[in-house]
Amino acid sequence: MLIASTAVLLTVFGLIMVISATSATESGVMDTALKQGMFAVVGLPLMFLVSRLPISFLKKLAWPALIGATAMQLLVFTPLGIEDAGNRNWIRIAGFTMQPSEFLKLALALWIAYVLLRKRTRLAIWHHVFIPVIPVSVLAIGSVIAGNDLGTAMVLVLILLGCLFFSGVKLRLFILPVMLGIVGVIALAVVSPDRMRRITAVCSDMSNYEHDCYQSIHAVWGMANGGIFGLGLGNSQEKYGWLPAAANDFIFAIVGEELGLIGCVVVLALFTFFAVGAFHVMRKTDDPFIRIATGGITVWILGQALINIGVVIGVFPVMGVPLPFMSQGGTALLAVLLACGVLLAFARTIPQPERGKVSR
Repeated sequence: MLIASTAVLLTVFGLIMVISATSATESGVMDTALKQGMFAVVGLPLMFLVSRLPISFLKKLAWPALIGATAMQLLVFTPLGIEDAGNRNWIRIAGFTMQPSEFLKLALALWIAYVLLRKRTRLAIWHHVFIPVIPVSVLAIGSVIAGNDLGTAMVLVLILLGCLFFSGVKLRLFILPVMLGIVGVIALAVVSPDRMRRITAVCSDMSNYEHDCYQSIHAVWGMANGGIFGLGLGNSQEKYGWLPAAANDFIFAIVGEELGLIGCVVVLALFTFFAVGAFHVMRKTDDPFIRIATGGITVWILGQALINIGVVIGVFPVMGVPLPFMSQGGTALLAVLLACGVLLAFARTIPQPERGKVSR
């Protein structure tokens, strides 16, 4: 199964690259390896456990999952919340740091799919499409924006739009949420001087080297230094203090520097195979819930990957969005593996072609 195999390969590949990227940090490679490895060891079996859940149970889980994930997200505004670089999007419980918005992504996709399933015969009427999907989604996304995390909020907007698109709503009804999403992102960028400064920064101008373009410039230098074949696993130079987020948002730059163009192509190929597996599920299923939820999850993972890679190569401004499966961060890895488990549960419902018959 393409989804399971690519999820396992990307997770293992990511663990290796995180260990390499953090080998030059003060905390030491073993501490990072144990933490990231622990989440991988827990997440991979959990993915296959979730894959055995019946679809009826996942439908019943939609409302509780959204309520629970939103409640966890609101904990960032309590004494449990942690602020980092102006973003308040983490909580610390029993010594573990968590990012609740990662679980909110999966919960939102399941909830929208369940609501649109119940309204599938009325999706040609605008208020049945928008209510309660748009107001509830805005409240959930607003809880992330309140923590000043625009990057995660943009991914949540992509999930909302992906679910609406794959639900089959009329184009005229789909355009309005798209426009609202674009206007909302632009407005949030304009009202924040910090965001506007990063968006308008020209990283080809070396005058911004020590300011907003520091990491972006070093990421490009690292990938250029890697060439086609790379410097070799563990031989990155940028990870020695030049690229502060080497194991997090800029892990793809370390892949390019150490494994070269070939390593980058392998990562892109794995995400492509993941997309092929997910779209196969959407194409073969007759259940609108499966099609919509799979569309939302696929748009989340692939969209977030494209945003992260776009930031690394300088196409987009720095947004603080991790690379799925590969960036350091236990919560993000666990949430993505849970989402893959849901996709595998969906894939189990697809009827297999009878032996001896050729399917077109």
